[in-house]
Amino acid sequence: MKRLQRRSCLRCFRPRILIDVSKIDMTTTVLGFKISMPIMVAPTAMQKMGNMLRLGLPLLREPSWYVNHIVTKDSYVLNRHKSSAELERIEVIIFSGELARYSDVLVYKNRNVVEQLVRRAERAGCKAIALTVDTPRLGRRESDIKNRFTLPPNLTLKNFEGLDLGKMDEANDSGLASYVAGQIDRTLSWKDVQWLQTITKMPILVKGVLTGEDARIAVQAGAAGIIVSNHGARQLDYVPVTISALEEVVKATQGRIPVFLDGGVRRGTDVFKALALGASSGPGRKRGKHQLPAFQKIGRPVVFSLAAEGEAGVRKVLQMLRDEFELTIWH
Repeated sequence: MKRLQRRSCLRCFRPRILIDVSKIDMTTTVLGFKISMPIMVAPTAMQKMGNMLRLGLPLLREPSWYVNHIVTKDSYVLNRHKSSAELERIEVIIFSGELARYSDVLVYKNRNVVEQLVRRAERAGCKAIALTVDTPRLGRRESDIKNRFTLPPNLTLKNFEGLDLGKMDEANDSGLASYVAGQIDRTLSWKDVQWLQTITKMPILVKGVLTGEDARIAVQAGAAGIIVSNHGARQLDYVPVTISALEEVVKATQGRIPVFLDGGVRRGTDVFKALALGASSGPGRKRGKHQLPAFQKIGRPVVFSLAAEGEAGVRKVLQMLRDEFELTIWH
């Protein structure tokens, strides 16, 4: 149903004609960092599992490293938004290169753990923190229940290894994952956005906003940006598809902070439609020379292509999105 709703929201253009498009500039800036096209790799956890299934072998590096390698080596100067639930440490995933990197963060009951994760992100060179706010508890993921999913014993949430986690029960194959899930703090409020601002100078983006009311509060709380996201429609049924909530959120912010779209992007045409609805990288957008300062985050296309064809698959999907987006601008 969500897929059908998303496609209906993205159905039609209202094209204009006889406009000079001989000079197209797809570059834009995000929080002061220039990127080559308005597309960002979304935070997707446990990518290593998909690639291990494809190869039948363990990887030397987390697939997120390969995503970073591709976008820098092939001059896709993108933003890479890293999940806190990766199966490799942030220091291993992130390396030097023309890449603006964000780190996804949840606020846990043990605030000391949060501070350690933020410090680790700072040391690794992250440029912003995206606070996930739509997960007071994990959603009921029935496919995982039916498949009896557990984290394989040779994999663990390494981003949490080496941290002072306080008292922890004896771990089994998924003990760390269970601990982290149990640490999600249901008292999380807007005060915690302000608390995060006291422990880091990195900009704080609020990820999981779907209404104009919450967008206005985010601005008042000092958020540096808003990510319109429904967590891949995996947290709660009947939440709106992100593209349908985008315009309401953009209007509520009144251009005071950037608004980004997460989810539902499958083709370059989808990127263009989101831009037309107002997704931006901040106020003062330049339109005179067809400059499109905005970006969307893609998750499943990157993960699916990684599982299917590894590094070559990710390169292929990024080039496909770029080509389709460019073709749409020309028309």
